[in-house]
Amino acid sequence: MIRARYFRILGFFGRTLLDLAFWDILLPRLGLRGWSQRTRSRRMSVFGARFRQLAIRLGGVMIKVGQFFSARVDVLPEEITRELAGLQDEVPAEDAAAIRQVVESEFGQPLQEKFLEFEVDPVAAASLGQVHQARIDGRQVVVKVQRPGIESLIATDLAALRTVGGWLQRYRPISRRADVPALIAEFTRILYEEIDYLAEGRNAETFATNFTGRAGVRVPQVVWTHTTRRVLTLEDVRAIKISDYAAITAAGVERARVAERLFQTYLQQIFEDGFFHADPHPGNLFVSPHPPAVPAGPSESEPEAAPAPPDWQLTFVDFGMVGRVPPGLRAGMREMAIAVGTQDAARMVKASQLMGVLLPGADLELLERAEAQAFERFWGKSMSELRDISPEEFHQFAGQFRQLIYDLPFQIPEDLVLLGRTVGILSGMCTGLYPDFNLWQGIAPFAQKLIADEALASRGQWLDELGALARLLLGLPRRMDGLLAKVERGDLAVHDPQLASRLDRLERTASRLVGGLVFSALLLGGLQLYLAGQAAFAWVLLAGAAIALGWVVLVRR
Repeated sequence: MIRARYFRILGFFGRTLLDLAFWDILLPRLGLRGWSQRTRSRRMSVFGARFRQLAIRLGGVMIKVGQFFSARVDVLPEEITRELAGLQDEVPAEDAAAIRQVVESEFGQPLQEKFLEFEVDPVAAASLGQVHQARIDGRQVVVKVQRPGIESLIATDLAALRTVGGWLQRYRPISRRADVPALIAEFTRILYEEIDYLAEGRNAETFATNFTGRAGVRVPQVVWTHTTRRVLTLEDVRAIKISDYAAITAAGVERARVAERLFQTYLQQIFEDGFFHADPHPGNLFVSPHPPAVPAGPSESEPEAAPAPPDWQLTFVDFGMVGRVPPGLRAGMREMAIAVGTQDAARMVKASQLMGVLLPGADLELLERAEAQAFERFWGKSMSELRDISPEEFHQFAGQFRQLIYDLPFQIPEDLVLLGRTVGILSGMCTGLYPDFNLWQGIAPFAQKLIADEALASRGQWLDELGALARLLLGLPRRMDGLLAKVERGDLAVHDPQLASRLDRLERTASRLVGGLVFSALLLGGLQLYLAGQAAFAWVLLAGAAIALGWVVLVRR
């Protein structure tokens, strides 16, 4: 482990967490929320700039973290994403002699004997490796070479992240929803898989197989004769970077269509294939425009013209980071897609249970009501329309389901680490391509297809559903009789979550008031004793005042 690097990462995250705790937790609880909000834009910009500088200097895992943040234009403040956007292109290149040494040691022969041509200046530099243009057997290829010593950098960065994860795990609102050490362990496994280029080549071939017949998606071929664990040679498929909006428009390709195709390919990957490209940042996706071929006229041997190829292709590269969706999780994801597409709140709750994202004891009835209200208020709106919703509407929604928001009965299973990261980046990319991108319109047809597939596969269950309905109808008179009996005895209880929330809030306010009175009394008593020369007793009372103040500040509102 590189100790100086380790402590530098810890220092950055430690200062950042203390800063966030002071400005976004402590000050609002002291009644200074306005001050916190007025300085938020400047603070976010400073945080983004500092992290960008740290990532560029250190490279390794820090670059990957920054690339993830830079793509979250749909969630993170613009000040952060704007500062981190350059990380896609600002990764410093490795020394040419070091790269030559890696290649020659892998193949056991001089570079010029293995490749007809090899450009020593890289065409792209990434966090774990860099890409060089080359030529073999008359073919233009790209060669991905792993950075020397990357294993040591990864080990140091992951050790630092495990320490930061231990800090976060001590914060109860985080630890009750996520096993942070387990999530970091999963991230560690993924990273070490990513530096195995033989596995990456196999992933690329699996992805290409899954999209066989989809002319609008392109995957580079692997040149296995020039591939090892640390060197990967691929067909050169570079084209317009998916974040180069001006070039895409100039090529005559509609950005809305690019966003739609990108979204649809991921629906197939996640819900049908169970195998997805998990690193969809702009450096790994290209738009490849090419003119449509002119169909040849019909002949006796070929009565019909061959179909014309698409006018552009969505090209994927870099398959080092891929995700797999286990069957159980995929079933929950399919349920969620159907629930979103059909605005079915009950099915949404069922999907959350299947995916394991709900904490034990979650109020399912309240959650279902919240889902139904969310569908009613926000369903069908594009990303730009969602961003334009007034804060008052969000506050009204939050007030209606205050208890649910306070409890936040959700947890993060390990299986969702890569999937959540991928969906987050994908959302930001689609929004960047087309600000009016509409998630609902994209998922609704796919949901209908899932429903049709489900109907064909589950015709044998229809009789069971009818039987259950019949049993419910037969038992209805008995249940009504029991309900009327409770009414007569006065045993009928009505559960109102909003009333319970208000009472709970009133009780906490009263507790804070009592704590404030105790603090004031101890503080005044301690000051009087100190002025009277009784320092020992004064410090006892002042210490008690400090404890009372800490309790008042930290008690949940």
